[in-house]
Amino acid sequence: MMVSLTPAITRFKDAASASHLRACIVLIVLSLAAFLPGFSTLQPLDRDEPRFAQASKQMLESGDLVDIRFQDEARHKKPVGIYWLQSATVRAGEALGVPEARTQIWLYRIPSLVGATATVLLTYWALLAFLSPPFALLGGALMAAAVLLGVEARIAKTDALLAACAVASMGALARAWLDWTRSLAFVPSRYNWLVFWGATALGLLIKGPIVPMVWGLAILVLSASQRSFRWLKPLRFGWGLLLCLVVALPWFAAIMLKTGGSFFADSVGQDMLGKVAEGQEKHWGPPGLYLLFFFATYWPAAAFAAMAVPFAWGRRKEPQILFLIAWIVPSWLVFEAVPTKLPHYVLPLYPAITALLLLAVVNGGIDRNRRGAVLTASLVVIVPLMLMGVILYGNWTLDRAVPFLAVPFFVLALICGAAVVAAFRRGDVEGALWRCVPASLLLTVAVYPLAVESLRSLKLSPRLEEAVRAVGCADPAVVTLGYREPSLVFLTGTDLAMAASGAGAAAFLNGPGCRIALVESRFAADFEAALAGQAPRPRLVTTINGFNLNGGKRLAIAVFARTPD
Repeated sequence: MMVSLTPAITRFKDAASASHLRACIVLIVLSLAAFLPGFSTLQPLDRDEPRFAQASKQMLESGDLVDIRFQDEARHKKPVGIYWLQSATVRAGEALGVPEARTQIWLYRIPSLVGATATVLLTYWALLAFLSPPFALLGGALMAAAVLLGVEARIAKTDALLAACAVASMGALARAWLDWTRSLAFVPSRYNWLVFWGATALGLLIKGPIVPMVWGLAILVLSASQRSFRWLKPLRFGWGLLLCLVVALPWFAAIMLKTGGSFFADSVGQDMLGKVAEGQEKHWGPPGLYLLFFFATYWPAAAFAAMAVPFAWGRRKEPQILFLIAWIVPSWLVFEAVPTKLPHYVLPLYPAITALLLLAVVNGGIDRNRRGAVLTASLVVIVPLMLMGVILYGNWTLDRAVPFLAVPFFVLALICGAAVVAAFRRGDVEGALWRCVPASLLLTVAVYPLAVESLRSLKLSPRLEEAVRAVGCADPAVVTLGYREPSLVFLTGTDLAMAASGAGAAAFLNGPGCRIALVESRFAADFEAALAGQAPRPRLVTTINGFNLNGGKRLAIAVFARTPD
């Protein structure tokens, strides 16, 4: 039996969903509350984020808007869309007078913030084909609260924008399917086909074939159920494919001519097919790993989504449920089959999971009396409790510090989580889901601007950049020996030299002008031996101690400088 919402929640959802404009304003405010804490203070997160940002910075430095490079190396992994957007935001930052705009990582993150906010708004729009406005509003709020979307909103790469393109295209596809099966409560807009193909075209420029893969697999499942493709006629495939060619073909043709076809060999042959053949860059994972990730990445609503599975299976032949299953399952199986596993791969499927969850709530498909239901709901408390333990342990182990400012917010998040479980036990599932949102916002404040920000040991590259700046040279030449994270290149400059040996670093210091060497401790003896015959010796400026997450090791990096007399 469903229990009615508390008066405060009822008043809020009724007022917020009274019009689409009001709902969108509420979701934008909620998105900013969820995504802005820590947005500008988090250091560049190795390795993908600074690679994207550095390549965009080099576009600005070189003026070449076609080729994509990281230092002297071609970066032919993803299409150009994200680099154009990042370059444009940094150029706008420069025009507005942002100091040192090209090394301000938050400027490069703005497209991701926009993409994540658009994902929330488009989730609301897509869910209107399945649910009433109050529940569509709740769906958008749950997406804003989801851990994974919050992470991607703060990282300067492709996946938040990709999720927006995917949910836009699938929302348009849903309208065509539900209209065909007479399951849609309204007549689709005559521009529905344009939304579908516009999102697809942008998706091609952002991350290649991922968006077409998601809707293509869904189309195959749905058409097999109808034994017909006629339901796709309103989407105007001829005009839509032409639109994709107009939007995407010019750059793809330009990069093919500029690279002699090597872009496609690298992006398709090495990057995409390489991930299919084996786990790239130590990101291998067994099938089923995404299910394990799910309970953390879709927190706080993951436990309730798991309880909606029996409802979805029992009503799998209904047009609404079948569409959502076709959106989720085929693509999820593809991602599980690929050896390379990264949590964000399944993000474009989360809006569909949200829709299934809320359809289960509306139709009484979540049974709080089912065996283990309350224990499953308790994951809303267990997950942040485990995260708090890990973060507190990391702070103490690495820096012998406790993030005291974060602790009250952790406690408040746990209290909100307990309120979620209590509402569920009363049978107020909708109220429990609404309470998930403030729990997520409180956890966000605890983690990003407070607990993570206090982990000084993880900020190796920013601290090294500060040490280089402290030398006092106007335009120093810098070499690094051992430590080669992309964030160091982004912060210190495109011309950062990479030495292969102590002798190479020592020889670099003998060059003209102000010279600085960053020497990891495991190369210290080799470097000192190479310095034995040099006079005068470079001075030791400082030693930076920290922890490199990518290598999982503590590092000590000495900063040597030789300045002109």
